[in-house]
Amino acid sequence: MPLENANIDLKHKEKMKKIQIVKAKILAGKTVEKGLVIVHTGAGKGKTTAALGMAIRMIGHGMKVSIIQFIKGAMDTGEQAVFNVFPDLVEMRPMGEGFTWDTQDRAADIANVRAAWEVCKSRIMDPEWKMVICDELNIALRYDYLPLEEVLEVLANKPEDTHVVITGRNAREELIAVADLVTEMSLVKHPFRSGVKAQAGVEF
Repeated sequence: MPLENANIDLKHKEKMKKIQIVKAKILAGKTVEKGLVIVHTGAGKGKTTAALGMAIRMIGHGMKVSIIQFIKGAMDTGEQAVFNVFPDLVEMRPMGEGFTWDTQDRAADIANVRAAWEVCKSRIMDPEWKMVICDELNIALRYDYLPLEEVLEVLANKPEDTHVVITGRNAREELIAVADLVTEMSLVKHPFRSGVKAQAGVEF
């Protein structure tokens, strides 16, 4: 057994060495650094969660990040409590009034989306902000609360080193086409379907 294990270890080491060489060559060719357009979409949980994780990374690097929430209204969240500790590096602004099926007021929803988008535009175009998270913007675009062409134009003309993260289900194909990074969250299981309500530390 000791000899057999030694042979297994040797083969593993040789295999990993070959992989290491290949990976090093691949990484050596990746030299571009630029601001990305990032889209988190899909029916699964985690789109906003992933975006807020990126916000924490930005804070860790001392870079400013703006989080504008198009649908969510003001509520106490764990993220907001954390971000409040870093007022010089992050802002989190819930500018919606809740889900569209709760508001039932299309005109008010459109007005709220427009106000949120104007803030997003100003942050995206201000090079002081290195990342702008447009949370649930995909929902607003899905319901035609905002012209898609206007969003695409801003993305096309943003500062070169600014990252823009857009979340929400049903991302438009045109947005996916211009994005640098697109992740689709798929739903496999969710506790909500078993009668479990949203819980602190998991959903908010």
